[in-house]
Amino acid sequence: MVSKHPRKQRRFLYNAPLHTRRKFLSAHLAEELLVKYDRRSFPVAKGDTVKIMRGEFKGHVDKVAAVNLKKGRVEIEGITLTKADGKKVPKLIHPSDLMITKLNLTDPVRRARLERGVSEEVKKEIEKEAEEQIREMEEQKLEEEQKKKEEEAEKEVEETEEPQTEEDKEKQEKEEKNE
Repeated sequence: MVSKHPRKQRRFLYNAPLHTRRKFLSAHLAEELLVKYDRRSFPVAKGDTVKIMRGEFKGHVDKVAAVNLKKGRVEIEGITLTKADGKKVPKLIHPSDLMITKLNLTDPVRRARLERGVSEEVKKEIEKEAEEQIREMEEQKLEEEQKKKEEEAEKEVEETEEPQTEEDKEKQEKEEKNE
Protein backbone atom coordinates (compact mmCIF):
# COMPACT_ATOMS: atom_id res chain seq x y z
CA MET A 1 0.00 0.00 0.00
CA VAL A 2 1.23 3.50 -0.81
CA SER A 3 1.68 5.86 2.10
CA LYS A 4 -0.23 9.12 2.39
CA HIS A 5 2.49 10.83 4.44
CA PRO A 6 3.93 13.85 2.59
CA ARG A 7 7.49 13.00 3.61
CA LYS A 8 7.20 9.52 2.11
CA GLN A 9 5.48 10.89 -1.00
CA ARG A 10 8.36 13.31 -1.57
CA ARG A 11 10.90 10.55 -0.97
CA PHE A 12 9.13 8.43 -3.58
CA LEU A 13 9.33 11.30 -6.11
CA TYR A 14 13.02 11.95 -5.43
CA ASN A 15 14.06 8.29 -5.51
CA ALA A 16 11.80 7.13 -8.34
CA PRO A 17 13.45 5.22 -11.20
CA LEU A 18 13.67 6.91 -14.60
CA HIS A 19 10.96 4.80 -16.25
CA THR A 20 8.56 6.01 -13.54
CA ARG A 21 9.78 9.61 -13.69
CA ARG A 22 8.90 9.69 -17.39
CA LYS A 23 5.24 9.36 -16.44
CA PHE A 24 5.55 12.31 -14.02
CA LEU A 25 6.50 14.46 -17.02
CA SER A 26 3.06 14.39 -18.63
CA ALA A 27 1.35 17.47 -20.00
CA HIS A 28 -2.26 18.10 -21.00
CA LEU A 29 -3.20 17.65 -24.63
CA ALA A 30 -4.83 20.45 -26.61
CA GLU A 31 -8.60 20.27 -27.13
CA GLU A 32 -8.45 18.76 -30.64
CA LEU A 33 -5.86 16.14 -29.55
CA LEU A 34 -7.94 15.32 -26.46
CA VAL A 35 -10.96 14.56 -28.64
CA LYS A 36 -8.93 12.74 -31.28
CA TYR A 37 -6.92 10.43 -28.99
CA ASP A 38 -9.51 10.21 -26.19
CA ARG A 39 -6.99 10.97 -23.45
CA ARG A 40 -6.31 14.06 -21.39
CA SER A 41 -2.53 13.93 -20.98
CA PHE A 42 0.56 12.29 -22.44
CA PRO A 43 4.28 12.26 -21.49
CA VAL A 44 6.23 15.09 -23.14
CA ALA A 45 8.99 14.09 -25.59
CA LYS A 46 11.62 15.87 -27.65
CA GLY A 47 10.05 17.24 -30.84
CA ASP A 48 6.56 17.85 -29.43
CA THR A 49 5.11 21.29 -30.08
CA VAL A 50 3.92 22.81 -26.82
CA LYS A 51 2.23 25.98 -25.62
CA ILE A 52 3.31 27.50 -22.32
CA MET A 53 0.25 28.09 -20.15
CA ARG A 54 1.77 29.76 -17.07
CA GLY A 55 4.66 31.96 -16.08
CA GLU A 56 6.84 34.57 -17.70
CA PHE A 57 6.64 32.99 -21.17
CA LYS A 58 2.87 32.35 -21.13
CA GLY A 59 1.42 31.93 -24.63
CA HIS A 60 4.74 31.02 -26.29
CA VAL A 61 4.44 28.08 -28.72
CA ASP A 62 7.55 26.15 -29.76
CA LYS A 63 9.14 22.69 -29.93
CA VAL A 64 10.56 20.75 -27.00
CA ALA A 65 14.36 20.77 -27.25
CA ALA A 66 15.06 18.32 -24.41
CA VAL A 67 13.39 16.50 -21.54
CA ASN A 68 15.37 16.27 -18.28
CA LEU A 69 14.10 13.28 -16.31
CA LYS A 70 16.46 13.86 -13.38
CA LYS A 71 15.26 17.41 -12.79
CA GLY A 72 11.70 16.73 -13.90
CA ARG A 73 11.71 19.69 -16.28
CA VAL A 74 11.44 20.40 -20.01
CA GLU A 75 13.68 22.60 -22.17
CA ILE A 76 11.90 24.51 -24.96
CA GLU A 77 13.49 26.07 -28.06
CA GLY A 78 13.57 29.86 -27.90
CA ILE A 79 13.05 30.03 -24.13
CA THR A 80 16.31 31.23 -22.60
CA LEU A 81 17.56 33.27 -19.69
CA THR A 82 20.55 35.59 -19.88
CA LYS A 83 23.14 35.11 -17.16
CA ALA A 84 25.12 37.98 -15.64
CA ASP A 85 28.10 37.19 -17.88
CA GLY A 86 25.90 37.39 -21.01
CA LYS A 87 25.57 33.66 -21.68
CA LYS A 88 22.16 32.38 -22.80
CA VAL A 89 20.91 29.44 -20.73
CA PRO A 90 17.75 27.41 -21.49
CA LYS A 91 14.93 27.93 -18.99
CA LEU A 92 13.60 24.66 -17.65
CA ILE A 93 9.80 24.48 -17.34
CA HIS A 94 7.65 21.97 -15.48
CA PRO A 95 5.37 19.97 -17.82
CA SER A 96 2.27 20.85 -15.77
CA ASP A 97 2.68 24.41 -17.10
CA LEU A 98 2.59 23.17 -20.71
CA MET A 99 -0.07 22.03 -23.17
CA ILE A 100 0.89 19.74 -26.04
CA THR A 101 -0.45 21.14 -29.33
CA LYS A 102 1.27 18.69 -31.71
CA LEU A 103 2.76 15.30 -30.90
CA ASN A 104 6.03 13.95 -32.27
CA LEU A 105 5.02 10.54 -33.67
CA THR A 106 8.35 9.43 -35.14
CA ASP A 107 8.98 6.95 -32.30
CA PRO A 108 7.15 3.66 -33.00
CA VAL A 109 6.91 2.73 -29.29
CA ARG A 110 5.34 6.09 -28.46
CA ARG A 111 2.94 5.70 -31.38
CA ALA A 112 1.90 2.26 -30.09
CA ARG A 113 1.19 3.73 -26.64
CA LEU A 114 -0.95 6.43 -28.21
CA GLU A 115 -2.87 3.89 -30.33
CA ARG A 116 -4.02 1.89 -27.30
CA GLY A 117 -7.78 2.02 -26.94
CA VAL A 118 -8.55 4.14 -30.00
CA SER A 119 -10.55 3.26 -33.12
CA GLU A 120 -9.03 1.91 -36.33
CA GLU A 121 -9.66 5.22 -38.12
CA VAL A 122 -7.62 7.10 -35.54
CA LYS A 123 -4.84 4.49 -35.79
CA LYS A 124 -4.67 5.07 -39.55
CA GLU A 125 -4.53 8.84 -39.00
CA ILE A 126 -1.71 8.38 -36.49
CA GLU A 127 0.24 6.29 -39.02
CA LYS A 128 -0.27 8.94 -41.74
CA GLU A 129 0.91 11.71 -39.42
CA ALA A 130 3.92 9.64 -38.40
CA GLU A 131 4.91 8.99 -42.03
CA GLU A 132 4.54 12.69 -42.78
CA GLN A 133 6.69 13.69 -39.80
CA ILE A 134 9.36 11.14 -40.70
CA ARG A 135 9.42 12.46 -44.28
CA GLU A 136 9.80 16.04 -42.99
CA MET A 137 12.67 14.97 -40.72
CA GLU A 138 14.46 13.27 -43.61
CA GLU A 139 14.06 16.39 -45.76
CA GLN A 140 15.50 18.54 -42.97
CA LYS A 141 18.47 16.19 -42.62
CA LEU A 142 19.10 16.36 -46.37
CA GLU A 143 18.96 20.17 -46.30
CA GLU A 144 21.42 20.26 -43.39
CA GLU A 145 23.79 17.90 -45.22
CA GLN A 146 23.62 20.08 -48.34
CA LYS A 147 24.40 23.19 -46.29
CA LYS A 148 27.39 21.43 -44.72
CA LYS A 149 28.66 20.36 -48.14
CA GLU A 150 28.28 23.92 -49.48
CA GLU A 151 30.16 25.33 -46.48
CA GLU A 152 32.95 22.77 -46.93
CA ALA A 153 33.15 23.61 -50.64
CA GLU A 154 33.43 27.33 -49.79
CA LYS A 155 36.21 26.59 -47.31
CA GLU A 156 38.08 24.55 -49.91
CA VAL A 157 37.75 27.39 -52.44
CA GLU A 158 39.13 29.86 -49.90
CA GLU A 159 42.04 27.55 -49.13
CA THR A 160 42.86 27.05 -52.81
CA GLU A 161 42.81 30.80 -53.44
CA GLU A 162 45.62 31.35 -50.94
CA PRO A 163 48.12 28.54 -51.59
CA GLN A 164 51.01 30.83 -50.66
CA THR A 165 53.77 29.42 -48.57
CA GLU A 166 55.60 31.45 -45.96
CA GLU A 167 58.48 32.06 -48.37
CA ASP A 168 56.11 33.49 -50.99
CA LYS A 169 54.56 35.78 -48.38
CA GLU A 170 58.00 37.02 -47.27
CA LYS A 171 59.02 37.76 -50.87
CA GLN A 172 55.79 39.64 -51.44
CA GLU A 173 56.32 41.73 -48.27
CA LYS A 174 59.92 42.60 -49.35
CA GLU A 175 58.69 43.69 -52.76
CA GLU A 176 56.06 45.91 -51.17
CA LYS A 177 58.69 47.51 -48.89
CA ASN A 178 61.05 48.15 -51.82
CA GLU A 179 58.32 49.95 -53.75
